[in-house]
Amino acid sequence: MNVSSVDFSMGTEPVLQRGETRTSIGRIKPELYKQKSVDSEGNRKDDVKTCGKLNFTLQYDYENELLVVNIVKALELPAKDFTGTSDPYVKIYLLPDRKKKFQTRVHRKTLNPLFDEVFQFPVAYDQLSNRKLHFSIYDFDRFSRHDMIGEVILDNLFEVSDLSREATVWKDIHCATTVSNKSANFSLASGDI
Repeated sequence: MNVSSVDFSMGTEPVLQRGETRTSIGRIKPELYKQKSVDSEGNRKDDVKTCGKLNFTLQYDYENELLVVNIVKALELPAKDFTGTSDPYVKIYLLPDRKKKFQTRVHRKTLNPLFDEVFQFPVAYDQLSNRKLHFSIYDFDRFSRHDMIGEVILDNLFEVSDLSREATVWKDIHCATTVSNKSANFSLASGDI
């Protein structure tokens, strides 16, 4: 057993040997606080449970510099209400900007909602490679927190096409985890329906 001697005299710092690091109680270590998306990105696709499919179309409007997203429909959503149905709606963000979001109407008592709603994000074409589309599917609940059903993230907008003409996309909805579910908020007031 190798024990090093430390001088406990007041006012002096201990001398560190090669390879030793000084730690202090209460020190913040950023590596312990990585975001969920960074931690799970590598193995995410293999072990994520799916809960339905989302159909949407993408097209870029060069004249007006807009990304046009049409949320068409969702299929085979899980039942979140005790009646065996859900009241789904979709929130959409063009990340990294979370300030600008759009939201579909709530569709009552269905597991296969037909949304057919178009949203336009003002963004320059050369910025599209730095952006991600994030769809969050929720179950509306009038009297309590809205339940997150799942989400779809399109990391590469050019994965589907060059966006010069409308591209139809089908993506699996990744079921909400308890971490992502905590981000649900109460953005729908009873007057918004």
